[in-house]
Amino acid sequence: MDSTRPRAIVLLSGGLDSATALAIAVADGFAPLPLSFRYGQRHAIETEAARNVARAAGAAEHVIIEIDLRVFGGSALTADIAVPKADVAPGARRPAPRASSAIPITYVPARNTIFLAYALALAEVRGAQDLYIGVNAVDYSGYPDCRPEYIAAFERVAALATRAAVEGRPTRIHAPLVALSKDAIIRRGLELGVDYSLTRSCYDPDDAGRACGACESCRLRLAAFERLGMRDPAPYR
Repeated sequence: MDSTRPRAIVLLSGGLDSATALAIAVADGFAPLPLSFRYGQRHAIETEAARNVARAAGAAEHVIIEIDLRVFGGSALTADIAVPKADVAPGARRPAPRASSAIPITYVPARNTIFLAYALALAEVRGAQDLYIGVNAVDYSGYPDCRPEYIAAFERVAALATRAAVEGRPTRIHAPLVALSKDAIIRRGLELGVDYSLTRSCYDPDDAGRACGACESCRLRLAAFERLGMRDPAPYR
């Protein structure tokens, strides 16, 4: 990766959206510094996926931070709470993702606020003024910290809370996927050469890393590939 490029911190979960956001950061002319978290989630598969995605993108460095959001619980991803799944018979067409406005139990309390705060600190120390996050408010699970107004509000906080901003170097937060459908995200990623076989999005994969195909994250992803007339290259059981 060209060291003369300006640096951008990219939040990278190892999923489809964050992998696309990383590719967009590179296309925008930045040298990406991917930032991932082991936060007490149900499985380690996504961290390994993040490593693979960062490596494929040519990132010179990949920071992985250990925190434990299990201390708060309150989510099926960080507590002993079952991940909601649709009842899908083998070979049957999967039902569409939920249409309810209720925030699902897979929401992790304040997760993006915590992640963005870490990313903001890393950006200050590394001299980066740009931060990428792959949130989406179209084909998504209704999480409140994925909305454009939330991103705009956090950018205002960053302008008030950091020495860099006070000294005239404010942090810009890029959410390039926020208004895109999931299939539009995939199309953009394919244009940029993203290898989606490396990504993992499932909330409850098996020990071999194969996706369940029935949680909401899987159904959103599978429906998008289906609309494109493509098969999702990630492994499913």
